[in-house]
This record gives sequence, C-alpha cells and structure tokens, in this order.
Amino acid sequence: MNKLATLFKALSDRNRLRILSALLKHGELCACQLTELIQVTGATASRHMGVLISSGLVDSRKDGRWVHYRIRREQADFTVLLGWIESQLSQDPNAMLDAKMLDEITSYEPEDLCRKQRGVECCTGKTLTNQGDKL
Repeated sequence: MNKLATLFKALSDRNRLRILSALLKHGELCACQLTELIQVTGATASRHMGVLISSGLVDSRKDGRWVHYRIRREQADFTVLLGWIESQLSQDPNAMLDAKMLDEITSYEPEDLCRKQRGVECCTGKTLTNQGDKL
C-alpha cells in the first residue's frame, strides 16, 4: 500500500505532472531544463524530482555536473498508467503550451540555462548558443 500511496503522491502535484509530460515527450531532460519549464528554484525542482524518483516513475543519471532525468519505461507495472497519462496529456491545452515552451528551452545548451538561472558565476567563458539570443 505504501508504494501505491507514493505513486499517487507523485501524480498529485501539477508541476510533477508537467515534468512527467515533458519527460514523456522528450525522453530525457536535464535538471536545468525542467527547472526552466516549471519556473521554480533549483531546490524546489529537486524536491519534485525526489518525489518522482521515489515513486519509481523516474530515474536519473549524472553526467559530469549535469543530472538527467527520464521515465522508467522498463517498469512494467507502469506501462498502462503511463500510456493513459500520455493520452490525457496529449489533449490538454496546458500540456500543449508546455510542449511549445519546452521546444524553445531545449534549443539552448544546458550551460546557457544554468547561467540564466544562477548568474554568470555558474558557467564562465561561454555565450548563448542559440543564435546569440537572450533567454
């Protein structure tokens, strides 16, 4: 019963559903991209990710200083649930807006998003890589 309660807790928050939707669409995203999407602090995004990981829905991997997240599709218990969630989100106007915003977000390098979120001290010596645009 605890596993089920943890799963429903993970699904009971709008921002965690937004994260889940983004991961269903893009496969894998870094923490900075998800933070940019839901417009929260890094600490808040990290708490959301911890809940999703605890539920078994999401897995993470570290690549240098970057943390990447993805849906745990190998979790057979969730196959039907994820399919249903995906079908519901595909018709949701807010999820469609998030998808457009995420397309813009993923056009930038993670370093650029980090710099935007944390300031110049985060990543030094690099300019924005999307045709010089500012985020």
